[in-house]
Amino acid sequence: MRKYNLPIFIPHLGCPHDCAFCNQRKITGVDTEITPEYIENRIETFFSTISDKDSMVEIAFFGGSFTAIPIDLQENFLKVAEKFSGKICGIRVSTRPDAINEEILTLLKKYNVTEIELGAQSSDDTVLTLNNRGHLFSHTVSASKLIKSYGIRLGLQMMVGMYGSSPEKDIKTAEDIIALKPDSTRIYPTLTLKGTVLEKFYLSGDYVPYDMETAVAVSATILSKFRENNITVLRIGLHSEEGLNSDTVIAGPYHPAFGELVENRIWRNKIENNIIKDGLKDCELVINSNPSEVSKIIGHKKCNYIYFKEKYGVTLKIGG
Repeated sequence: MRKYNLPIFIPHLGCPHDCAFCNQRKITGVDTEITPEYIENRIETFFSTISDKDSMVEIAFFGGSFTAIPIDLQENFLKVAEKFSGKICGIRVSTRPDAINEEILTLLKKYNVTEIELGAQSSDDTVLTLNNRGHLFSHTVSASKLIKSYGIRLGLQMMVGMYGSSPEKDIKTAEDIIALKPDSTRIYPTLTLKGTVLEKFYLSGDYVPYDMETAVAVSATILSKFRENNITVLRIGLHSEEGLNSDTVIAGPYHPAFGELVENRIWRNKIENNIIKDGLKDCELVINSNPSEVSKIIGHKKCNYIYFKEKYGVTLKIGG
């Protein structure tokens, strides 16, 4: 069975705060009114492009804070999804930690919502306050426990390099998320987008974004921690096709293959540890690997291959 994820972006719907880093319309490329009719047309159009046979489709309401919009509108949106219940395998919603309660969860359970993703972003309350999140990490903790008590899968999203954060705080956030035992996570680097409060902080010199090296290194450490704890990482980095370009990204570690760079770094770290341990220099190093891992080992545009050749004189060779 081939699984498809059908994202329906509802930018800023339900968001009671303008977070310092956020401009959902720039991220999603959506700037139209979202109505039940729009959603139904979006779903029907999607199904017209795929074969129902041997397909699993998950509908995902992303972009805004789904459970913070008026509850009657939530239900209207979910009723549209229910029309396709025979064709879909689940419904996923993205929301804020402080927009979860028993009334909302009862509604979501009624319409067979299978996973709720919370924008935790950071576990540091000072960082959350500086970025105008409007909630504390305690809200993430209580909402996570409540979601799990309803038998709904839990996703927690985090960001690296937020205003007021640091590599140490980012890694602590990952550890705090692991303690909540979510089913899935997403890791997003903080980008300075045009038209945001963060842009003002950046232009005034109050905010210095992570450079690419720092963002990749920190994200690789976090990704490794999640995997060591059997937590599925759904995504690393923002979608390159969703309205992000040199006109919208003012500063920050933006790369269309950011997730790939992070995967490359994990392999680089493993290989480098062995090179140092064995004292290798000016030689050929054969790595036996699954074919699916070869591109990660060599690296994006051969970045790992070049790194080891220049630093240690070690030439990577992939074995069977």
